[in-house]
Amino acid sequence: MSALKDRLQADMKAAMKAGEKDRLGVIRLIMAAIKQREVDERTQLDDAQILAVLDKMAKQRRESIAQFQSAGRDDLVAAEQAELGIIQDYLPQALSEAEVESLINEALAESGASGIGDMGKVMAILKPKMQGRADMAAVSARVKSLLSR
Repeated sequence: MSALKDRLQADMKAAMKAGEKDRLGVIRLIMAAIKQREVDERTQLDDAQILAVLDKMAKQRRESIAQFQSAGRDDLVAAEQAELGIIQDYLPQALSEAEVESLINEALAESGASGIGDMGKVMAILKPKMQGRADMAAVSARVKSLLSR
């Protein structure tokens, strides 16, 4: 079993014992999403695949927060932000802007990208390095602007 999955299960038990209902609920959501993907793919997920699940959940929360803010639903914004905070506890430390810029420049050099048609090559190099550590939509937009010059 993966180390991240072990950590999630240990944290779930600790949250149960401590009576932390909100944290327990979010961890159960994470475990359910992992289990669903394992059942769908008929395999045990490794840490990288679990990070992809967590990254997707975090992205969903960020999108929900933006929609709730535009609708003026501060109560739902607070709930989504709390869930996002717990999910982010399990994601690796986020990359700084300088680190993101450096990785993008390395990937551009490594792939020999010369135009927008090479975007897939660059993103294929960046995704494993940045998964869960940066907003991939923002990274994609930045790469696209650099390649379309």
